Amino acid sequence: MIKFTTLLHFTFLFVFIFLPNLVLSECTCDHEEEEEKNKTKALRYKIAAIASILAAGAIGVCLPILGKTIPALRPEKNIFFIIKAFAAGVILSTGFIHVLPDAFERLTSPCLNENPWGKFPFTGFVAMVAAIGTLMIDASATAYFSKSSFAKAQSENRVEEASVHTHATHGHSHGPVVNSVETELLRQRVVAQVLELGIVVHSVIIGVSLGASESPKTIRPLVAALTFHQFFEGMGLGGCIAQAKIQGRGKAIMALFFSLTTPVGIAIGIGITNFYNENSPKALIIEGILNAASAGILIYMSLVDLLAADFMNPKLQSNTKLYVAANASLLLGAGCMSLLAKWA
Repeated sequence: MIKFTTLLHFTFLFVFIFLPNLVLSECTCDHEEEEEKNKTKALRYKIAAIASILAAGAIGVCLPILGKTIPALRPEKNIFFIIKAFAAGVILSTGFIHVLPDAFERLTSPCLNENPWGKFPFTGFVAMVAAIGTLMIDASATAYFSKSSFAKAQSENRVEEASVHTHATHGHSHGPVVNSVETELLRQRVVAQVLELGIVVHSVIIGVSLGASESPKTIRPLVAALTFHQFFEGMGLGGCIAQAKIQGRGKAIMALFFSLTTPVGIAIGIGITNFYNENSPKALIIEGILNAASAGILIYMSLVDLLAADFMNPKLQSNTKLYVAANASLLLGAGCMSLLAKWA
């Protein structure tokens, strides 16, 4: 199986260690309006944010994973489709309504030079490249697993033919049978890990930005909004992890990684409050590109690997009530997350 753990670790090192160092530069474009600052009050909100977001993320990602102890949340149950559709709507809205507009705002900022940032739509380009890259990883992994299963089945058939060979039936076929169930299971593991990669990138940027802010007016609505966001985004990721049937250690690492990303980002933001400037050209470029890439990944994953896979499922299409409920759940999730854009 292709391992994405190394890629996740590299992303973790980049966004948590190198990103803060890259953006600690002098600003060449001042805020148009200085917001009311209160370090003490802002710090209280940040600590509350760390606790609530950590708890919400952990609960959200663990609920689908605990399907064995909560029968209603097992992947084969109807309610699982409804919950996953809601979570996929949240992730889709996160990409379109929250992450992509932030990327546009940063990469079209007047703080950046007109050439080249004002002469080419880098945000859309990076998002498109990220979506295509995700498709290539998805397709390549599926092809690799299919070939591996085919080769394995062919080898097993040869062993069987060597031990028991009969010509009693001329219509008997010796062709290898590909284990499609195993191939799909391995592909689901790729889906879960790529989805987590996209979530991690934008989560750490949100965390650092919140942690570096000293305006209680800005932070207060973000605490509730991000808690809601983290919970349902965790549900979507947890559903993918549950379907992929990742074993104990890998499952725990992925859940822990997701739960800690935003809180650790907030802690880093608190630590660099006096140095971090979100309007510095380096910060704008790095955050803009990472947000655009994250948006491309999230939009692709939510539409193709979460929604399309479930909505084309015969079980969903053959059950009218379940199909209508899943559609309503999708719209509700996307709508609720879109509404949060008013505060976050």
